[in-house]
Amino acid sequence: MAYKAPVRDLTFILNEVLEIDRYTNQPGFQDVSSELAQQILEEAARFSDEVIAPINNPGDKEGCHWAEGGVVTTPKGWKEAYHQMVEAGWPALMMDPAYGGQGMPSVIGSAVGQFTAGASAAFSMYPGLTAGAWAGIHANASEEIKQKYLPKMTSGEWTGTMNLTEPQCGTDLGMVRTKAVPNGDGSYSITGQKIWISAGEHDFADNIIHTVLARVEGAVPGIKGLSLFVVPKFLVNEDGSLGERNTLECAGLEHKMGIHGNATAVMQYDGARGWLIGEEGRGMNNMFVVMNEARLGTGLQGLAIGTAAYQAAAEFAKDRLQGRSLTGPKNPDGPADPIIVHPDVRRMLLEARAFVEGGQAFILWTALQADLEKSEDEAVATKAKDYMGLLTPVLKAYLTDKGFHAASLAMQVHGGSGYTEHFPASQYLRDARITMIYEGTNGIQALDLVGRKLPAQGGRAIMSWFGDIDAFVAENGSNEAVKPFIDGLADAKKKLQEGTMWLMQNGMANPDNAGAASTDYLNIFGLTALAYVWSQMAIAAQKQIDAGSTDPFYAAKLQTGRYFVERILPDAGAHLTKLKTGADVLMAMPADAF
Repeated sequence: MAYKAPVRDLTFILNEVLEIDRYTNQPGFQDVSSELAQQILEEAARFSDEVIAPINNPGDKEGCHWAEGGVVTTPKGWKEAYHQMVEAGWPALMMDPAYGGQGMPSVIGSAVGQFTAGASAAFSMYPGLTAGAWAGIHANASEEIKQKYLPKMTSGEWTGTMNLTEPQCGTDLGMVRTKAVPNGDGSYSITGQKIWISAGEHDFADNIIHTVLARVEGAVPGIKGLSLFVVPKFLVNEDGSLGERNTLECAGLEHKMGIHGNATAVMQYDGARGWLIGEEGRGMNNMFVVMNEARLGTGLQGLAIGTAAYQAAAEFAKDRLQGRSLTGPKNPDGPADPIIVHPDVRRMLLEARAFVEGGQAFILWTALQADLEKSEDEAVATKAKDYMGLLTPVLKAYLTDKGFHAASLAMQVHGGSGYTEHFPASQYLRDARITMIYEGTNGIQALDLVGRKLPAQGGRAIMSWFGDIDAFVAENGSNEAVKPFIDGLADAKKKLQEGTMWLMQNGMANPDNAGAASTDYLNIFGLTALAYVWSQMAIAAQKQIDAGSTDPFYAAKLQTGRYFVERILPDAGAHLTKLKTGADVLMAMPADAF
């Protein structure tokens, strides 16, 4: 089946749920309207459906090719598709106009990003990694460095990467060994090896701008001794032209379970010239800008793969004939009924659909907070910044878990056909699995949530979040048409609050309790977040029905939301029960007994 970008779902969220026309007084929204958003999404959908989606499966089968000298060739047609993307201006959509960007809000860019990632997760990583590297340079580098690199990264003529991981360290970056030696002219010589570098080498662009975490010679051990550097594949002359090749190369490509079309490189730096981004010893602080961008992008990617997998499963279920309906034939002239008549097949489809449609709204609601961080109203900006910090680990972990779950359900709907490579279910499942691992495993995201994000500023963000939900419930509690949604949200919030109090009381006394509870707590948080956005979508859909609309879109939205409330949201209770068991059952067994 052919992927179709979910334009109607996302324009509904942008225009009828979030009502982006209300934000014309906010920075970045002055020239943005619901009509413009509709036009952008329709054109982005056309590009994703017609240019990117057709190369997804062939690219998965072919993969990338490495040759001696570090030359990497991407799958057939991928370079041409990327050049079409650049010519159409898509990489510049959200970038700063000061460097040639179009300055669109994050909430618009996140909608477009869902289309690109749904059409091909592996392809979307090339512009996605560039956006992350761009953000790190934009936030922390000198104006000289920005002027040298950002304009062509903005246009997509040059791409970017983030280089953190080394063979001996992934999550624990304090063990980074790549070293940087000052050259005396403002540059540094960078030496070391980085692994698992997505889009580290390819044939898309004339230059690749690497952002590299390294330790300046003589710096203190651990995280505090790390600095961040911009290290281009080709040195850039004063006039902006390309100079000599830098002393770095791709030493090989990883052979992976999925995302075959993306070049996952081993990068070797042998005295390569690099320039400091920000100050020495502030590398991790500066890299967090890149990492947070990447974590949000990874949550989006996992959710988008789940969306594509659901679409494939729904189409298969309508076409595949097997057995008869339990209530009598629904296709009496055929040898069997389509499997979509069977309750358990519908369970799987609705479960996937409820997660992906809720996740689409969660992504855009969070992206709107990124835009509101720039508000001139200090209170609005502070709350938005708090929410971005609090929600980033939830969005990354919860949506990638559920994106993979949706892909797994889609394979089950396909049955034995899904386990073959003749249908797309296998690729979606393989591609989705990495999203739960890279940019910080989901277990690390849960620890970050309970260990860093909850206690930040004395718990200000979570208290504000609870307050907003309470106000929303109070405002809409008398709306009988959507009462199940509001009641479900109120109950989920109560369980999240109870879990928060348990962590406060038990996590400090024994940190293992916090660690043991963290994943269940994150799941309650994710369920509450989806209950919040599903309630908002239900109100918007019911409003249209009450106004006389007979468009089946709104009825289907409410029916999908009902499934979420009745069949998924109760899981919050099970997670809370498990959370309260603490660490004893996990930590009692000696390590050598495993």
